[in-house]
Amino acid sequence: MKRIGLMSDTHGYIDPKIYEYFKGVDEIWHAGDVGTIDVIDELRKFKPLRGVYGNIDDYNIRKELPEFNRFKCEDVEVLITHIGGKPGNFSIPATTELNKKAPKLFICGHSHILLVKMDPRYKMLCMNPGACGFKGFHSVKTILRFSITGDRIHDLEAIEIGKRV
Repeated sequence: MKRIGLMSDTHGYIDPKIYEYFKGVDEIWHAGDVGTIDVIDELRKFKPLRGVYGNIDDYNIRKELPEFNRFKCEDVEVLITHIGGKPGNFSIPATTELNKKAPKLFICGHSHILLVKMDPRYKMLCMNPGACGFKGFHSVKTILRFSITGDRIHDLEAIEIGKRV
């Protein structure tokens, strides 16, 4: 079993509450718009990190993280990108990647809107953790926490970590 902490759109800021909510996870996954290389360094000191770069991320972050990150966690094929869209309305680059091989779990960020929804076309679970930084239009900072055991995704928690002020 792997416990996962999922975040996105930090825009250069790690809310200190992240460390409390993610203390029991095995890995942190970041769905882009990291903001600064310091965010990557700090998260890597805390837990193993997987992630992707986002549209605001500079050359240094793009050297560290790919645009698409496809991997297996336990027996679940995972695909992470920043600008992915949502079921029924995926971005063109995401659609191209999904048509190569749809994963069981598709993760993206960018919208700053928390969403967890099955996609019937690709038969995959889609997750967007919303945004946990201070920049953007969201009013509440959000993250997701869940477990993967074998081919099962379970114990999903949507967590509000406070108002964006």
